[in-house]
Amino acid sequence: MNKKEILKLAKGFRGRAKNCIRIARERVEKALQYSYRDRRTKKRDMRSLWIQRISAGTRSCDMQVHYGHFMHGLKKENIQLNRKVLSEISMHEPYSFKALVDISREAFPGNRHIYHRPRKVDMSITA
Repeated sequence: MNKKEILKLAKGFRGRAKNCIRIARERVEKALQYSYRDRRTKKRDMRSLWIQRISAGTRSCDMQVHYGHFMHGLKKENIQLNRKVLSEISMHEPYSFKALVDISREAFPGNRHIYHRPRKVDMSITA
């Protein structure tokens, strides 16, 4: 890259990194390395976010099973929704997601016999 391209890419950097060619070249090279790496990291982070949202959605539907069991039940019923769509459904369409949870519960035998733990009741006498 020539000097003009490097300084164009370095626009917005702080200090001498935006106008001294030697420092700008180093900073631009490092910035390009970071952007290459983080394009892959972004995909990884989004997938984990979707999984967390799906898991929270199953817990809100009173289904005390793991995320993997829910996904396995959907796969057995041949419901081919990706994690991004499932997370959007769990956030914006809770009744539709509840229907998917029920389908998954019936499809996977490990999900059927799940009983909710009784809640602890405070038996202390308050006067």
